[in-house]
Amino acid sequence: MKKIYISVFVLSACFISGCSDEYLDVDQTESISTNDIALLNNDAGAATFVTAIYNKFLDWNMSSFSWNGVSSIASDDADKGSSPSDTGSDKDLLDALTYNPSSPSTTEIFAANYEGINRCNQALNIIPQLDQANAALRTRLIGEAKFLRAFMYFTLVKTYGGVPIVDRLPNPSSDEDRIMQLTRKSTAEVYAFIENDLNDAIEALPNKAAYNASEKGRASQGSAYALLAKVNLYQKNWQKVIDNCNLVTGYSLVSDYASMFRLAGENDAESIFEIQGVGGSLPAQGIKQYSQTQGARGSGGWGWGFNTPSQSLLEAYEANDVRKNATIMFRGATLYDGRVVPADADNPMYNYKAYSSAYSGQDNSDTNIKYLRYAEVILMKAEALNELNQTSEAIVLLNQIRTRAGLANTTFSSQADIKIAIWKERRVEMAFEHDRFFDLVRTGSARAVAAFAVHGKTFVAGKHEVFPLPQNFISEASGLSAQNPGY
Repeated sequence: MKKIYISVFVLSACFISGCSDEYLDVDQTESISTNDIALLNNDAGAATFVTAIYNKFLDWNMSSFSWNGVSSIASDDADKGSSPSDTGSDKDLLDALTYNPSSPSTTEIFAANYEGINRCNQALNIIPQLDQANAALRTRLIGEAKFLRAFMYFTLVKTYGGVPIVDRLPNPSSDEDRIMQLTRKSTAEVYAFIENDLNDAIEALPNKAAYNASEKGRASQGSAYALLAKVNLYQKNWQKVIDNCNLVTGYSLVSDYASMFRLAGENDAESIFEIQGVGGSLPAQGIKQYSQTQGARGSGGWGWGFNTPSQSLLEAYEANDVRKNATIMFRGATLYDGRVVPADADNPMYNYKAYSSAYSGQDNSDTNIKYLRYAEVILMKAEALNELNQTSEAIVLLNQIRTRAGLANTTFSSQADIKIAIWKERRVEMAFEHDRFFDLVRTGSARAVAAFAVHGKTFVAGKHEVFPLPQNFISEASGLSAQNPGY
């Protein structure tokens, strides 16, 4: 029986610890003995490699404090929150758009996603060799790994622009592989790689309905089509957006918007892909401190109070929009489970979508993070239709979202006005779902400049469209990769 090698490090955790000049010296492989491989060469063993990828999303450096900082606090939807003296390591810098290549949050997100990509590459290398596992299961698992790798690369390209494409387990003695890990590819090349992974995933994955209840969090064909449509959206490939949105079937809007962000609404009819807040025994249940860092702060509170709604987000909601009170917790409010936000909480508003009624002081809660849902598919399609001069059809879709929110149909009719209306609808529909900063960038630097100016902050066109690559990576690259402009 073959000996199988598992790569332990690809862009290593030394980014965080500061040993950048040593990370390539780490032994990147360890062998699994022929005695041990018998334990893995079966259905359960094959699934373990992909489950390990999903479990990466529960980690602190992947989905919690740093990601909230980069995707939310740095946007105009949120303020740092907490207390003025508590910087959250660099959340004050993210809030003020004054972060730098050594900022912990941007360094963590880069490292975390490459750690996840490494797990994907492990799975893609090993699963085809597990010849005692069911062939159909192996095909599906390979599809899941490719979807998750595409998901992580989409996070990276949105956040940093072009990044290295590590498409295999690197050989630690190969100079070619060393160069692969340290050389940025262009944004276009990264998007092409993502699209290729998603197209492969589409061929391999089943529909959501094919999964049983114990597998409800796994990627489906609908997940891959929805993510591919979003990748098309960022590249302004409008017809492809429409085509792929049309292939996202078997989902529907739920009637009660607020229900989606409660435990009972997880993996509902609208959910296309969400990070499950319940893991196995390793790691422990819950996304590491995701709810805790965003919970109400102060006497009688239960959290750290970071990532609080901004005044401009509050003012973006129209009168009677049900999404406002489903998104924002206010001082003194009674929540759906009976808990009361302290009237003297340190901050006037908090992120309701991150709230967990099960949280009672422990580090981890079982709140899920919704990353793709059907409402976004509708809005993506509406935006693309409008761009292709099919404005009347776009209005119909826009009004579906507004109707669910308890609002009247839009009164706008021109293509230019509907474009703005769709963008505004995305903001209030998807607030605190980790899209706002990237939406501002993809819809034009001038729009981002204006949005931040409302808060007295300076978004520098030509710089702030992307975050800086970690200084540790740039130093280790030794000229193979250049820093983003302005940093």
